[in-house]
Amino acid sequence: MEMDNNLDYLFGSMEKQPRFSTLDQSENQDLSENKVTLEWKKFVEELQEVVGYKFKNVNLLYQAFTHSSFHREDECESYERLEYIGDSVLNLLIAKAHYFLHLDLAPGQLTRLRAANVDTEKLARVAVKYDFHKYLRHKKPLLKGQVEEFKDAMLEYPLHSSGLIDPPKVLADVVESLIGAIYIDCKFSMDITWQVVENLLQPMITLENLETHPVTKFYEACQRNGWSVKLIDTWEKTGEIEVFAGKFAGKGKFSGKKLIALNRAAHNAYCEIIKNLKTTCDNYNCNEAQD
Repeated sequence: MEMDNNLDYLFGSMEKQPRFSTLDQSENQDLSENKVTLEWKKFVEELQEVVGYKFKNVNLLYQAFTHSSFHREDECESYERLEYIGDSVLNLLIAKAHYFLHLDLAPGQLTRLRAANVDTEKLARVAVKYDFHKYLRHKKPLLKGQVEEFKDAMLEYPLHSSGLIDPPKVLADVVESLIGAIYIDCKFSMDITWQVVENLLQPMITLENLETHPVTKFYEACQRNGWSVKLIDTWEKTGEIEVFAGKFAGKGKFSGKKLIALNRAAHNAYCEIIKNLKTTCDNYNCNEAQD
């Protein structure tokens, strides 16, 4: 009955009903009221099916997919407050699951494992997997290209790049806001929220496939071999960073974000180190080089 009342409220009056839009708000201004109603119903039905959760208050679902850049003619709030609570809920859910799953794991390892499953790249991958960006109401003309670029980069790193690619943050924000919306809608039930979240986050990153950050791997290799590290930073001019250790060097380039360029430089240098050590071991018929 509560759900029926909700739908009557949403679909009974065009003055109260949100206007549906994705990439371009102006595209919907010429739609008839019936067309808008059908668009909104389709939006709700499709998302609930994808997520695997039926909302009691579908206004929360709509808010979860409204970016702050969108002109709010319908007075619908953006997803920012839902994102805030969703971020906290997600971290607690993952921490709880790992705490009971890995009884002997030290806090530091638990923290790394949790971080890998809730960071921006992981959540952005979830958004892409379920096409959440196609439902987002926004006025960010560059987003479509950014999503396509991210999808192409994902092909090289099927599970996670560990900081080598730059995902659009808005994709991760939408996942967190959706989690916040579900948490509020189910009357703050952590168990119900976890049922949905656990399914959305598949495949989860586990201890078996958890990668060490490229900068960490590089510095650990340098410490083991007694090499000092030198860094040449020309990022402001060229978008590049170079790192040197012993006779090895690595260059990383990414003009969009300096941290990505550094990660790529460290990754490339580390690969050169491992390649050389493996070649040396092969020449002496020893075991494969260990990280």
